[in-house]
Amino acid sequence: MRILILCTGNSCRSQMAEGFLKSFDKKMEVYSAGTNPSSKANPNAILVMAEIGIDISQGIPKNVDEYVHLDFDFVVTVCDHAKEVCPIFQGKVKKQLHIGFDDPAEAVGEPVEVLKIYRRVRDEIRRDFRQFFLEKLKA
Repeated sequence: MRILILCTGNSCRSQMAEGFLKSFDKKMEVYSAGTNPSSKANPNAILVMAEIGIDISQGIPKNVDEYVHLDFDFVVTVCDHAKEVCPIFQGKVKKQLHIGFDDPAEAVGEPVEVLKIYRRVRDEIRRDFRQFFLEKLKA
């Protein structure tokens, strides 16, 4: 099973989703990428994932063009439609679907309040990707 998680910057939501899927089943090939990748993974995303025992600190944002030559069973976009336009994967894929989340990188305020947003989005990603895993991948 090969899965690509796709967003714009590949620094936060897609990195977290990749981390969760890999934690659910280490045998799956899980990748994440963006159409306009950031220079590095989001430090707050790394922090809130570490809080629950998942290390995404080695995640390097990648351009989706690196993966167009591969076949995927699923490509999942994670952008929130209200805040940005989700990219579309142009490579060979059996099924595309969208599981949207708010972008915690847009959170403003005191650091403690910003981290609450990251934790909420992290927990939503875990919930929705666990459901995706159980219903679409493990079934």
